[in-house]
Amino acid sequence: MRETLTAYLLISPQMLGFLVVVLIPLIAVLVLSFTDSNLLAPDAQSVGLDNYQTMVSEDPAFWRSVVTTGIFAAGLVVINVAMSLFLALVLHRKLRGAQLFLALAFLPVVTSQAAWAIVWRFLLQGEGGTVNSLLSVFSITGPNWLFEAKPALAAVTVVAALKTVGLKAVIFLAALRSIPKEAVEAARLDGASEWQVHRRVILPLLAPTTLVVVIITLIGSFQVFDYIMLMTNGGPSHATTVLAFAIYQQGFELMRTGYASALAVVLFVITLGLVAVQWWARKKWVHSE
Repeated sequence: MRETLTAYLLISPQMLGFLVVVLIPLIAVLVLSFTDSNLLAPDAQSVGLDNYQTMVSEDPAFWRSVVTTGIFAAGLVVINVAMSLFLALVLHRKLRGAQLFLALAFLPVVTSQAAWAIVWRFLLQGEGGTVNSLLSVFSITGPNWLFEAKPALAAVTVVAALKTVGLKAVIFLAALRSIPKEAVEAARLDGASEWQVHRRVILPLLAPTTLVVVIITLIGSFQVFDYIMLMTNGGPSHATTVLAFAIYQQGFELMRTGYASALAVVLFVITLGLVAVQWWARKKWVHSE
């Protein structure tokens, strides 16, 4: 009994934090989603499923933000995971200067998201931006990145992906160093080429780590706000308005906290559903033996 009480005492700060910061706000958002709560009106009335019905049948901006969120999330996951894995594979070869390169790649991770977004906003300016100036050296005329619909979404996606490449590369690098050397050497003795070694031995053994990285990146992609707010403010023409930013607009610009809460619940359900699908599908491509 004494050991049990000691254990509960040790985990109580974490449990208290979970209740106050996560569980209670989550329940409050769920309750608010069934009301017409408004920051300008003190009294909130229950409206049942009206917020959800309005969202699905009367708000085209909702579906547009869902599609934008899906495109952004897919692009972020592919770019971030692919670059992180490639960087880890290169650094795993222990080339000269690899540690310095890893340190440089990790610098964006410790940089604040706000500073990272603001710097890239200036780099991606139309005529005077550094990116377009570099492209002009190769006789390429770059677009006005943040003021045209398609380039804006692509630019924000790449900027967000580059931010955490160093962190994910460290995770992949740790996994690479835990792979048994005997498995790789056996494949090479059997005549496997470098590509076959990576394709048939290394990548399958990295599957559990890849699953974790993909899930972390996916969850983060659905929560993106800083880059949208500081680089495009949801524009141009709502081309970069993802669900998380739409929640902010509804709750703190239009003061419709009830409707914003409904959007937040939908975002939570979508994220939970996608993570659950990945977790279920892991049996088909993740082999930890």
